[in-house]
This record gives sequence, C-alpha cells and structure tokens, in this order.
Amino acid sequence: MLGQIATSGIPLTEDPAIVEPMQWLVQPLIGQLKPLLLRLTEITLKIDACFTALPDAALFAALAGAGEHLAPRLLAAFGEDRLRFDNAQQMMCYFGIAPVRESSGKKNWVPWRWSCPIFLRQTFVEWANQSRHHCAWAQTYYRMQRAKGNSHPAAMRSLAFKWIRILFRCWKNREAYDEAKYVAL
Repeated sequence: MLGQIATSGIPLTEDPAIVEPMQWLVQPLIGQLKPLLLRLTEITLKIDACFTALPDAALFAALAGAGEHLAPRLLAAFGEDRLRFDNAQQMMCYFGIAPVRESSGKKNWVPWRWSCPIFLRQTFVEWANQSRHHCAWAQTYYRMQRAKGNSHPAAMRSLAFKWIRILFRCWKNREAYDEAKYVAL
C-alpha cells in the first residue's frame, strides 16, 4: 500500500508512527458521533411523521426534485395560512429570492438581499438546483441563464424565482404541480 495515492491526493501509509496516533484521535470522535447519529435518525422520523400528517404534504412531496428532505422545508416555508401573502411577489421578497434593483443616474445595480430568512432562501435555491435534474423546462431555463452569462448562483436564484411563482399558484389553489400545464403557459 505504501506509495499509493488516496482519492484526496494524500499518499497512503501504514507507518505506525502516523497511523496509531490518528486512530487515538478518531476513536473518541466515533464515540461522540454514534449518539448524534441516533438522535438525527429520531428527528428525521419525527419530521417525516409531522410532514405526512399535514394536508398539503402531497402537494409538496410531488414537486420535481423536492424529495424527502426539501419537501418538508418547502412546506414549512409556505405554511398553512394562505392569507399570509397576497401574491407571489410578496413571498419572493420575504424569502429573499426577488432581486433588489437600485439605480442612480445612469447606473443600475442589483445588490444581494440581506434582510430575509437565509435558511428559507437557501431552501428555494437548493430546490431549484435539484429541480434541474427532474424537470426538463427547469434544465432548459438554467442553461439559457448560463448562456446569457449569469453565474451558477445567479441562474439558481432566477430559476427559484420562476418556481416560486408556479408553486404559489399551486399552493393558493390547493392543486398539485402539473408540468404539462405550466410548460403550455
């Protein structure tokens, strides 16, 4: 094994002067991680039980790319109170997805929206990224944004912007997302 290179690019070794101290360092960490992993499993099961008990769970579970981790986060972001937001634009501003446009004279710029729940913004950006792998129009839209010269994060925020508008309408009408319907529009 001596002389082989691990996938990280670090040469592998069997030298006891290196291996044994590393084992001593890792053993206590393993002892700390085992109860943490058990607790995380319990919490995950509790989240799944709470999520499936909610009336809108099927609506969010059916979203392209949402999966078992993002669907509960999306449902928590939207909530149950449909009177909370009058339109998708209010929701996008609250979540930090809508751009802030500023100008002075002939100059225009779009700064980062700082005043928003960062975890919710990140939830929508992560979902937009996952949706590209499950939804043809989302992948096409992402590629168009990249072709226009937008960075990956900017393209993801732009895709999240589109998704929130669609999801807001589905949520308000209490109807599942139908890709054929939205591609036609």
